[in-house]
Amino acid sequence: MYEGLATDSYSVDTGSAGSFTACISFLGYPIFFKEDHIYKVYGSIPTNFEVMGSATLGVAAGSDRSLAIAGEILFYHSRAGIMAYSGGIPQPVGAAFGVERFEDAVGGSDGLKYYVSMAGKDGAYLLYVYDTQRGAWHIEDATQATHFARCGGNLYMLDEDGKIWITGNIQNPPEEATMEDAFDWMAEFADWCEDSPNKKGVSKLLLRLEVGFPANGRTINARELEKILFDLLPRCVEESLLYRNLDGKRLQEAADLAEDQQDIRRQLPALGLCAFVADGSILPRTSGVSSLPMKQAVPFRSPRELSVTLELPHRGAITGMGIPKGITLIVGGGYHGKSTLLKALELGVYDHIAGDGREYVITDRTAVKIRAEDGRSIRNTDISMFINNLPNGKDTVHFTTEDASGSTSQAAGVVEAMEAGTSLLLMDEDTSATNFMIRDELMQRVIHRDMEPITPFLDRIRELYGIHGISTVIVAGSSGAFFHAADRIIQMDRYVPRDITASAKEEARAFPAGSAVMEPAPAPGLCRCPRPSPQFRGDRIKLKALGRDGISIDRETIDLRYVEQLADGEQSAALGWCMVYAQRRLMDGRRTLRQIVDELDRLMEEQGLPALCGSPSGVPFLARPRRQEIFACFDRCRFLDLL
Repeated sequence: MYEGLATDSYSVDTGSAGSFTACISFLGYPIFFKEDHIYKVYGSIPTNFEVMGSATLGVAAGSDRSLAIAGEILFYHSRAGIMAYSGGIPQPVGAAFGVERFEDAVGGSDGLKYYVSMAGKDGAYLLYVYDTQRGAWHIEDATQATHFARCGGNLYMLDEDGKIWITGNIQNPPEEATMEDAFDWMAEFADWCEDSPNKKGVSKLLLRLEVGFPANGRTINARELEKILFDLLPRCVEESLLYRNLDGKRLQEAADLAEDQQDIRRQLPALGLCAFVADGSILPRTSGVSSLPMKQAVPFRSPRELSVTLELPHRGAITGMGIPKGITLIVGGGYHGKSTLLKALELGVYDHIAGDGREYVITDRTAVKIRAEDGRSIRNTDISMFINNLPNGKDTVHFTTEDASGSTSQAAGVVEAMEAGTSLLLMDEDTSATNFMIRDELMQRVIHRDMEPITPFLDRIRELYGIHGISTVIVAGSSGAFFHAADRIIQMDRYVPRDITASAKEEARAFPAGSAVMEPAPAPGLCRCPRPSPQFRGDRIKLKALGRDGISIDRETIDLRYVEQLADGEQSAALGWCMVYAQRRLMDGRRTLRQIVDELDRLMEEQGLPALCGSPSGVPFLARPRRQEIFACFDRCRFLDLL
């Protein structure tokens, strides 16, 4: 009889054949495994228990002792090799073993490394170790472990001879323990290139492409498909992937350019610069819908006061305009190139290919373009340094809205950029909310400060740099309010920059400063913790990238139209998979948004973009987004629950 007590028994039909192979408590849930199923039990007492199952690779029969938790990930041995399980779809991590199959797996963990003893096809046992921080395997030795146990911060291992070993990250070794004798070891790296052990190459090259199969109605035209697969495709490989068929000089030039660009980016912090624009750069584009350089455009020429010469490894000396850290104001008449320069700086977070005209326009990689976004959603964001004392008494420390105004959205954008770790803000008055940016003297006299909940950006711009180390580049063509606050003022005159700082400051003395002396605002709270959404529990998620405009996840759309530093729709697709991965594996209400994005960044860096979608071939076209765009995507997600 069931009386609603915690002591009641509970049973449920799983609806699948086969015996259970293992069970464990993970992430606060009982997890049960079959060879081809995983079952998670939700609830606190039998009366509210709910079992969710998924058909996927579970624990192989006889490998029930292989389960161990390392780096907050559950590892185990399946029929297809070692798997990593974070609560969603388990991912294989045994690519280093090739096609070899193992049995009799016994695993343990010291918290960060996963140790597993397995027998190969020859029956010989080896102790393998997986480093969760580096995503790398190594062979420890030929120990056959029968059990692992963790106690007192140490990982203990019992071998087949009955000896107890302490391994892993040893915290408190017992006094009676003796150190293992030294042993020989080796490391093997990639294949040699050009018959030299000093030149290593990659062991695998993965080509991704999309092919539309020819068809007659709904029937594939096999003869035409045969031509594509066995004639056209091999020729594409021959002409594009084999070095002997490529232009070696152009290939070397591309590599040299990439190394020079990285070298400029490396030099910027040491020189106290947040951006660099080389002389001779072609900044204007052919049109608003084309990324090609404009023909017969005026080449960029740096003003003498801001001229910087850099020494690059391949090109040698290069001269251009260095924009120092601090507050930079770009002014000038209409159609003189103010926004064109800002756009080049905005996209300077990426490296451009030869012929683009902006090859040597390099910006701080963390730079974020801020603009007003009427109607966007805001989730639990601390905008109190810009907006407070609302007439309706609404909390601005934990501000949430489904329909933000221009000023509110821009305030949230600045704070969210701070959370994303930016060191440079880019703004254009054309796309900014005027009441967020400034309040002139007359308006301050008519509408007293006590009656205005908005603290203009002008009043906080110096504070952002002095306290938080965040520089700002602003384009302005109609208001001189920023003349007083700016460290340097650049005038664009027919696409040619001039440093007018001294003369502009002199003129500004005749006008009162538009900003007031204010006490620094408390640092905004940047420790938001997202919780997973129920819609991501299932195995099937319908995800579609809408170009650079947004992402559709099931029936929800994340609007990215005003995230202006997205350069490709394939980045949008990657952002969608970032959301899916984070929802299924990382969001638990305890990890902060920063920690989640850090983990996504680490995953893409160490395992590549396919790791997001769980399959090396699952999604053909993805491009890596910056962590700033990952934050922007999460911040604009209406169904995300941020605590």
